[in-house]
Amino acid sequence: MTIFETKNLLVRHLEQEDLGDLLWIYNNELNMRFVSKGKHDWTMEELCRKVEAVNKDCKFGIGIFIVELKSTGKVIGEAGLFNSFQEFKKLELGYILDFVSWGKGYGKEICSGLLKYGFEELKTETLIARMYAKNIASVKLSEKCGMKRTEEGIAENGERYFAYAKHSKHDL
Repeated sequence: MTIFETKNLLVRHLEQEDLGDLLWIYNNELNMRFVSKGKHDWTMEELCRKVEAVNKDCKFGIGIFIVELKSTGKVIGEAGLFNSFQEFKKLELGYILDFVSWGKGYGKEICSGLLKYGFEELKTETLIARMYAKNIASVKLSEKCGMKRTEEGIAENGERYFAYAKHSKHDL
């Protein structure tokens, strides 16, 4: 089932058949270097456990979604909204793209689509994106999508991080 579409992308619910493509993306060190803990040696069992844990709230319209190119149907990553703060009025957004899809504007399409979906469809009040400070592309993308830096600190692994937030229109 489609969550949202952009000019070039289809963002949809994850299906069992997508796990092989997602595992390949997760097992590429370059794809995972800015993801929490940088793990890039996933097993199918670990991936299935992660998807099951994260998608437990999928009935509320959140979780891990698949990102595919509309032109080819090729899976190029994942995107999602996550209940990281244990309240549905404040959700975290995130995505992982295969490195061959970097620099093509897909990140902006995904981020803009997640913001619109979160605010218009789910009626959430705040969306948060967290990233390592050295992930310059994600920092710039958050700012391009109208998010404001709300926090910075040091993660458990010693890396400096930023948090960006955007509030729904009725909160402005």
